[in-house]
Amino acid sequence: MPRESLVSVVANGLLSRMVSGDLPAGTLLPSELVIGEEYEVSRLTAREAIKQLAAMNVVRTERGRGSFVNEVDRWTSIEAVARAATASGGARAMSLQVLEMRRMIEVGAAELAGPRVTDEDVAALRAHLDAMRAAHLSSDVDSFVEHDLAFHDVLLHASGNLLVPVMFDPVRRLLAQTRLETSEVPEIQAHALVHHENVLVAAEARDAEACRAAMAGHMQQTLDDLHTYVLKD
Repeated sequence: MPRESLVSVVANGLLSRMVSGDLPAGTLLPSELVIGEEYEVSRLTAREAIKQLAAMNVVRTERGRGSFVNEVDRWTSIEAVARAATASGGARAMSLQVLEMRRMIEVGAAELAGPRVTDEDVAALRAHLDAMRAAHLSSDVDSFVEHDLAFHDVLLHASGNLLVPVMFDPVRRLLAQTRLETSEVPEIQAHALVHHENVLVAAEARDAEACRAAMAGHMQQTLDDLHTYVLKD
């Protein structure tokens, strides 16, 4: 296994212990030697794993004292925060907050993309939507999710703002992990197809306001479906 992978394995293992409460905020992490022995890796690998966690503000290193677990509200990794919130019983709130973040980024990105989409972008949107339809008919959830995410990626890049896809990337990784659950519901797939078609029509017209409205409608339908089929309240 490559050394980078070992570093991630150790970092994720330590993060899991923090999320579970085994290593709560304020706790001094075990020494590099102890971590190395526990995960059967070198001290150097253990040190790099701690650095990886420190880069996300999950831990802080104090000279001469060691590394301590930070409060979750100081963490700067969306994935890490989501894991902590879910583990503490906040899965419902996290699902809603992820959708709120999507709405903030994607509705604005769609508006920017409207007048900027190229013929190639439109063709890509159409191809992904056709693939989603085929996956819906064949009950291929994996393919449906793959092309759903790819459809949105086209618009994010078509926005012309280089920062937008970068900002959205950690959200996309969260979606890739959770979308399979929601997309297993045929009704949710059917609603998504309608709203993706609306977005495509607006993009073909190069209409910024129509793109914004279509994406906002998609986000609202996603919220409604989340309540109806997943959270079931």
